[in-house]
Amino acid sequence: MEISRLLFEQILEMFIMLLMGFFLVKKRILKASDSRILSVILLYLAIPCAILSAFQAEFDERLIKGLLIALCSAVLCHIILLAGSKILGKMMQLTAVEKVSVVYSNSSNLIIPIVTAVLGEEWVVYSTAYQAVQLLLLWTHGKTLLSGQKKLEWHTVKKIILNGNLLAVFCGIIMFLTGVRLPGILSDAAKSVGGMVAPASMFIVGMMVAGMNWKQLFGNYRAYQIVTLRMIGFPIVMLLLIRFLKAILEGGGSETVLLISFLAAITPPATAVIQMSQVYGRDSEYAGVLNVLSTLLCIVTMPIFTLLYLA
Repeated sequence: MEISRLLFEQILEMFIMLLMGFFLVKKRILKASDSRILSVILLYLAIPCAILSAFQAEFDERLIKGLLIALCSAVLCHIILLAGSKILGKMMQLTAVEKVSVVYSNSSNLIIPIVTAVLGEEWVVYSTAYQAVQLLLLWTHGKTLLSGQKKLEWHTVKKIILNGNLLAVFCGIIMFLTGVRLPGILSDAAKSVGGMVAPASMFIVGMMVAGMNWKQLFGNYRAYQIVTLRMIGFPIVMLLLIRFLKAILEGGGSETVLLISFLAAITPPATAVIQMSQVYGRDSEYAGVLNVLSTLLCIVTMPIFTLLYLA
């Protein structure tokens, strides 16, 4: 109950940050399009720094075991999400944007600050497993859906390998295993920049909301179906899976590790879906609507599902 309450408070705090971004645009201090600058800072600086900071921990066999649990649960979650989206894709006639929005979650922008605030910085490292699995799939399966190109091109492979978040995960793992650590000043700088993840991500969503008209945001009834699937339908399935894994792996801190994977799986759609939709000429405004509505709904759904997991 305590974790669920803390989660609710943290999400509410992030919603207040969203409102700050909203008013910056409504008061014409910034433009909605300026959110792209924040997205670049978030993607290439803040999130990699937060990941690197998470790996600045002493070598511990329990941590290795926890990462393996997190990795296995992340793979299982994505298998279910991919299979579910394929089955429902035919039944509900899901578009490419809808499929990608349903499968890929905001597992870095939201989870890193939430885990830091609710569980503590030492637990952030376990969230990187879900991010790594998602990044690989997003730039292969997700790109294929949005671009319509079934062949995996070299520049796509290069993007996956050179993705800042994935590089940060690999570098962090190597540093953790070898005992190499960032010097004090660099470590402090990385930690400070990583602390920007929560406010920056919420400012971006708030600025996007301000740039939409209310009819576009709340008048699309198809969007409600997709958001319900993303924020309620699939989380119910994820809850059953993660609780099953918790029963098998009882003890040794596995409950908290699985909670982190569960939270990563039930967040709103990844903001990267909006950016990729813009690049490949898909309906990026609709992707933004799905993201915003899901973010608003997660204030209620995430604490409730967390409570159900801990029950």
